Amino acid sequence: MKFIATVDSDVGISKKTNQDSVLIKHATCDLGEVLMAVVCDGMGGLSKGELASATVIRAFNQWFDNELPFELENVDMNVIGAKWSLLLKELNVNILEYSKSIGEDGMGTTFSGILFVGNDYVIVHVGDSRIYHIASGLEQLTSDHTFIAREISKGTMTIEQAKTDKRRNLLLQCVGASKVVEPDVLIGKTNKGVYLLCSDGFRHEITEAEMFESLNPINLMNKETMHSNARYLIEQVKSRDEKDNISVILVKAE
Repeated sequence: MKFIATVDSDVGISKKTNQDSVLIKHATCDLGEVLMAVVCDGMGGLSKGELASATVIRAFNQWFDNELPFELENVDMNVIGAKWSLLLKELNVNILEYSKSIGEDGMGTTFSGILFVGNDYVIVHVGDSRIYHIASGLEQLTSDHTFIAREISKGTMTIEQAKTDKRRNLLLQCVGASKVVEPDVLIGKTNKGVYLLCSDGFRHEITEAEMFESLNPINLMNKETMHSNARYLIEQVKSRDEKDNISVILVKAE
């Protein structure tokens, strides 16, 4: 597989700081191209959400530089997924202890990350940022760790009710603000198309049909069109009065 990637992150129309943090790492090895993409949506008072998300991003940036070369000697995506999960659990404890030391409760971040190696990928996920695959249609690969997602799955709330429920942003777990985190680990085969990672601010005010129309692979001929189409959607979201920070990563696999 060959990969083209682009990223954009916007503070939005109401917040003073951008608490989202994003990361793309792209390299080549004997197995071909390797690419890692991560979106973290921080939360907490003042700039503490920004600190939480940036702390996690920094740890995964270091993992890619220092640990991945050893993993590539004998690649096992299940092992990598387990190590990412363990790293997030360690970060959860560290951020939780730091927030208590400064008297700042509720400081944390979501995490949605994907690593492509050869023809395989591993996704590790905590919270309500999302990863989609777009080809002939749009498929959500991650599951939201939210109150409303849980209620929908139980059949006690409809999707329409969830759109206006005041608890739609209530997370069941996030890195740094939960006593225990249990990341989802998903292993899969990389398919041609576009992998979309986004914070929840990106998707609240646009439909899946709009995402598919702008981001389907046919319309993304190169890096420039990938970035301009992502930017178009960000501006649409802002024009519809979304109050949150907005972040998106696009990875085209071909």
